[in-house]
Amino acid sequence: MEPPLPAVLAGGWHYLTRVEASGLALLPSGGAEGLESYAQLTPMLVLDGGEELGVNLGAPVRLRVGGGTPGAGLVRREDWDSLSDWGQLVRALKLGSDSSPAGLWAGALDSYSLLSGHLVRRYSNRANPDYHPAGAFLTGTLGPVYAEAFSSDVLGARLIGAEVALDLAHLFMGPQEQPGRYTLALSAVHDWGRAGGHSPQVMLAHLDGTAVVLVRPGYELHVLAGWGGRPGVGGAWGAVAGVGADAVTPSLDARLRLEVRGQRGGFRQGFFGPDYELARLRAAGPSGLPVVEAPFPNGFSVYGEAVVGWDAVRLGGLRQRHLHLSLGAEAFTWGRVDVDGRLAVQLAERRVEVAVNALAAGVGKPQARFLYSGEVRWRFGGWLYAVGQGGTLLFAAPDGTLRPGAFASAGLGVDHAR
Repeated sequence: MEPPLPAVLAGGWHYLTRVEASGLALLPSGGAEGLESYAQLTPMLVLDGGEELGVNLGAPVRLRVGGGTPGAGLVRREDWDSLSDWGQLVRALKLGSDSSPAGLWAGALDSYSLLSGHLVRRYSNRANPDYHPAGAFLTGTLGPVYAEAFSSDVLGARLIGAEVALDLAHLFMGPQEQPGRYTLALSAVHDWGRAGGHSPQVMLAHLDGTAVVLVRPGYELHVLAGWGGRPGVGGAWGAVAGVGADAVTPSLDARLRLEVRGQRGGFRQGFFGPDYELARLRAAGPSGLPVVEAPFPNGFSVYGEAVVGWDAVRLGGLRQRHLHLSLGAEAFTWGRVDVDGRLAVQLAERRVEVAVNALAAGVGKPQARFLYSGEVRWRFGGWLYAVGQGGTLLFAAPDGTLRPGAFASAGLGVDHAR
């Protein structure tokens, strides 16, 4: 997730104003008669008070030009027809930093993982194109205890969860020069299923242990193991063991993970993953059921993840990367493969940025799910840039089915700085 702005000099407020104007075409029903066209305006205001304080406000407003249901209003109704949709006005809110005793982040959750990631991993709360909630997560440290709690929708009854990690070395031997080398963590997540379309409730819990076995300047290696299940559901459990590596240099930030997983009774690690906002309504595959009720065979899987950011020069902030790659893949012994990823590159002295996203769920089985999108941004003036976007979507129908669609947009934007 991006902060409201890259880190800037502390001690003063900085701001950015931006407006994008584009034409947007939506094809939500798969036929020419379903084509909807809009003029889209996206204002944005960013206030940055330094490393520990920032806010980014703004949301796209889509004004109907043609198509859609006869008698539809000027503004696209599906973008603002629930209380949760008003959360999209907060693009990002940051209070505190990684070094603060407590911190709060709110806004769109994109590829979010809850600490160990064995329940919530690479989750996006806006995968449903007609549901635009603001999520939030709160972090805190007290002695040997580190905790993180999150909500996928601060204005609706949806996903809530928390993970509490205990630093064992700190607990038994006091504060350590290298904290967090041996940790034991407990997490639990519950979905109320009452916003963004109704879906069955579900609760999962997981226990994890992690040990850092090798530490070198700019590099560390750790091993992990864990066990989880569905409280109150007999026979629904899973186990995991794996290895991970983190590398940080002035120009490289890389996190790698490889795990072997076992699943029983419908439980799986990463249950709340990149496809969850669609799968909770209808899982990938032929069952036609929500993921909570859809059959999921007992078996094993191998999961791999790589998150790599690289820059040719030493620059701070998550926005300043010549290359950013985020990729997760899981292969199951019974013939299913799930993959999701994002690749973004900056070219031509950072004047051009190209990004592509892809998700494939249930590959190797009937009725697999595929979603693709891409974006190009080209700054050809100090304050003027062009933007183009396009891709595929799945729209949630009132009966819980998912209708395939597509979108494309192109336009211009202006702001006061690069």
